[in-house]
Amino acid sequence: MDAERKRSFSPVVDQNTRVLILGSLPGEASLAATRYYAHPRNAFWRLLETVLDEPLVALPYADRLATLQRRSVGLWDVVAEAERRGSLDAAILNPSANDLLALVGTLPALRVVAFNGGTAAKLGARLLAPVADRIETVALPSSSPAHAARSFAEKAVAWGVLKDWLS
Repeated sequence: MDAERKRSFSPVVDQNTRVLILGSLPGEASLAATRYYAHPRNAFWRLLETVLDEPLVALPYADRLATLQRRSVGLWDVVAEAERRGSLDAAILNPSANDLLALVGTLPALRVVAFNGGTAAKLGARLLAPVADRIETVALPSSSPAHAARSFAEKAVAWGVLKDWLS
């Protein structure tokens, strides 16, 4: 059986986006729910609670996104579409990239692009190389439950650097 072609969601950004967080490609739970970071064990929303110092996990999804936008945080993925069985980044085959340069060009307040995990960082840094002299990037440990090498507390410390660009 061939791997199914999976597609990313639309970006969640506006003119006030200062921090853009890029994942690789939504996993199965997220695709099924049509929501960013829908897997219950993915630490993304909990990590952003520590960054923003306000509740997100208990909010309905639309309110989570509204809170991110109010706080100048945007979301998208590096991969536009790819073949993949399951949810692991290691299983991504034949990816095509989202047009990160075009998006970045529409965000006048953007200060940093943060990559959620190694795959996003590896692919995304290459795509953003033409603007690396004017847009900062930071690679964060993956919020995925598959990335268990670091504890939540260790990830939260690493993700805490985002506060510098939001203040």
